Amino acid sequence: MSSTIVSVLTPALLAFIVGILITPILTHFLFKYKVWKKSGGKTAIGGHDATEFNRLKGEHETATPRMGGIVVWASVILTLGGTTTLAALFPDTFLSQLDFLSRSQTFIPVAALLVGALLGLINDIYDVTHHGKGLRLSRRLAIISVLAGCLGWWFYDKLEVTSVNIPYDGSIELGIFIIPFFILLSLVLYASGVIDGIDGLSGGVFASVFGAYAGIAMVQQQIGLATFCATVVGAILAFLWFNIPPARFWMTETGSMALTLSLGVVVFMTDALGDGHGISLMFIVALPLLATVGSNILQLLYRKATGNKLFRIAPLHHHFEAIGWPSEKVVMRYWIISMICAVIGVIIATTA
Repeated sequence: MSSTIVSVLTPALLAFIVGILITPILTHFLFKYKVWKKSGGKTAIGGHDATEFNRLKGEHETATPRMGGIVVWASVILTLGGTTTLAALFPDTFLSQLDFLSRSQTFIPVAALLVGALLGLINDIYDVTHHGKGLRLSRRLAIISVLAGCLGWWFYDKLEVTSVNIPYDGSIELGIFIIPFFILLSLVLYASGVIDGIDGLSGGVFASVFGAYAGIAMVQQQIGLATFCATVVGAILAFLWFNIPPARFWMTETGSMALTLSLGVVVFMTDALGDGHGISLMFIVALPLLATVGSNILQLLYRKATGNKLFRIAPLHHHFEAIGWPSEKVVMRYWIISMICAVIGVIIATTA
């Protein structure tokens, strides 16, 4: 058991070290080419100026580089490439245990991470070079839907996933409807990427979520998947090292799209495929992410119904800022809640 834990945590440590080492190089590039919005401010969904957001964050958008998420996915990929190479060169040593690339457990989440990273990078480049106007939200949602549809079909047709397990209460059979369910889940997780709105917030929350799923996968003996999740945590912590106030850069789409798309895959793989309850546990483990999406939806529905705003500003973390909470207090409390949710999720996974 101890050797298994070491083989899971070593790539995570390597990813952290790689992230720390590549960040100065990335930072030099981002500042040299001024990779930030040339004009601050946002427009709300209704087409009017997002007054509260622009008051809180407008000026910062023209001073903080984007694409910091490159640190996360690049660290994971470089670590994966390194451990796979070492395992091939030294097959009869401990180094062979560090290779976590496998067809059965990690090909799909790694592919999802890469595809999300590249698509997000394209959007970020377009955002920077077109005066803050990246790909339209409708187009991004369409792209995510298509990708999720392909992944959902793979789970259904190739891996024969047709049900969702419920802790302590069996499972729910969805049949072919598992495909649209996966699309919906992916869209919700992608929408939660807007949590990348306060220095240090997204890094801490995503680290807790992936850390929880590393533990859940370990409980279910999905060691390769657990190592992937732990490696992502190591990479996120390297990003977070430079993202605590004042942030050196923001994660933006290349990071959030990579993480949320791969998280959707991890959630599914720790459910029926792992004889576990990964999907149901998401509603606990990823509660801060889901609250972010929920607050946006509630704000929109309430405004359409009454003409007024339910929150000073959505998503929820900006509402707390708007009512006077210091940014650091919002971030720390989100971190605390995220860690509590992660622990509860792992406990349920060990007992269900």
